Amino acid sequence: MEFARQLAADGHRLVLAARRTDRLDALAKELGKARAVTIDLSKAGSAAKLLADLEANGETVDLLINNAGFGLIGKFAELDAKRERQMIDLNVATLTDLCRAVAPGMIKRKSGGILNVASTAAFQPGPKMAVYFATKAFVLSLSEALHEELKPHGVRVSCLCPGPTRTEFGDVAGFGGNGLFDRVAMDAPGVVKAGLDGLAKNKAVVVPGLVNKLGAFSGRLVPRAVTRKIAGSIKY
Repeated sequence: MEFARQLAADGHRLVLAARRTDRLDALAKELGKARAVTIDLSKAGSAAKLLADLEANGETVDLLINNAGFGLIGKFAELDAKRERQMIDLNVATLTDLCRAVAPGMIKRKSGGILNVASTAAFQPGPKMAVYFATKAFVLSLSEALHEELKPHGVRVSCLCPGPTRTEFGDVAGFGGNGLFDRVAMDAPGVVKAGLDGLAKNKAVVVPGLVNKLGAFSGRLVPRAVTRKIAGSIKY
């Protein structure tokens, strides 16, 4: 919602894609130049379905914000297997499909932008959120590669890696109301602004907030055997 609000304020015409029709329609009405598409992006073929909808409405994607995703907390062997796979399908497969779908047109027009939302989780393994951390590592790696591939064509690609942020993420993941999370969490407007500013400057990786920057950087200095133990000791 915050991405939509800031982009609308900057004059963009938007297509909003998510599952909940009532919330989408309310947001589209609030923003004005926005159209809502109700779609479950975790389902196979959803990216193609969304792109077909855009084409049918004569729309071209100049800027793609890949922000759909969710996490789960719990032991890998005990979490619902179907739900874990759904997370991979949404966080990884659909994100990749959407990037692939819009990139050729952007290359042809020699303009455009893709902002993929990962997480500071991308910089380390995450015991008790193993699949989620792994999906975000994929997003970071893919985004950095696309940044280099598409830069010569005038297409910007950035990966936004926020830390804890005040959204519905914690409630969905299973640790809503966590005291530590709430104390260090950033507000969504600041995170979104950092991401959009980073994309405008074509920064490959954007980590908003000093604490998050320190955490991401330290993960590259400390042995992975240490970082995974630290990550595994966090109380969600």
